[in-house]
Amino acid sequence: MVATNLKSETMTLMEKRSSVETEMNSIIDRLCQPGGPGLSGNLVDSEGFPRSDVDIPVVRAERHRLSELRSDHREITEKINQNIQVLHSARLPSKSSPPKDQGNDEGSNSQHSAVPSAGPSTSFHNVLVRDSPNSMDVDLVVSLPFAMVDEIADASPAAEDGLQLGDQIVKFGSVEAGENLAQRLASEAQTNQGRAIPISIMRQGAPINLTVTPRTWQGRGLLGCHFRIL
Repeated sequence: MVATNLKSETMTLMEKRSSVETEMNSIIDRLCQPGGPGLSGNLVDSEGFPRSDVDIPVVRAERHRLSELRSDHREITEKINQNIQVLHSARLPSKSSPPKDQGNDEGSNSQHSAVPSAGPSTSFHNVLVRDSPNSMDVDLVVSLPFAMVDEIADASPAAEDGLQLGDQIVKFGSVEAGENLAQRLASEAQTNQGRAIPISIMRQGAPINLTVTPRTWQGRGLLGCHFRIL
């Protein structure tokens, strides 16, 4: 019963996170539309006067709301990850214990080392939790991103290869969550110039796999997009 309740709570949190992501993407689309102020662009002109081409109060309100949503997203994601670890740990003993007549005394312990940690250092990895036969027969897969595409140029390699504004990066080539993500992402793109890089993303709550090929083009960089670390 406890596992069922915890799973129900986790699925509710996933739905809430998806709703938060949808609202975040809508705000990002509005702020980053052609001629828009962007997520952090100046709201004053070159002479220091308020820009006349944007509704400054609305832009400030949307940026503030986006900041709140990002905070909510981090908190929800952390709670989901904690729940998954509890569910995963609760299911290991019944699945890892070998039949007694096999005489395998080490079988139970040998599988515990394969449990993924849900601590901060691995909180962005994909985690699979399979229900026991006595609970709902559903697999719960959670893909937790570590970066978001918050800027993307038209006709850029990233845009032409299928990346979209608001896409959340779960895996970029060999790069997953960890330290120095900005540097590792840049290095991955530079190392693979001219070669397709497999990417796993979340787009409006749905997992998508695609490839992008870093290459020179008329704009800046090899991809023409910017990743914001979450």
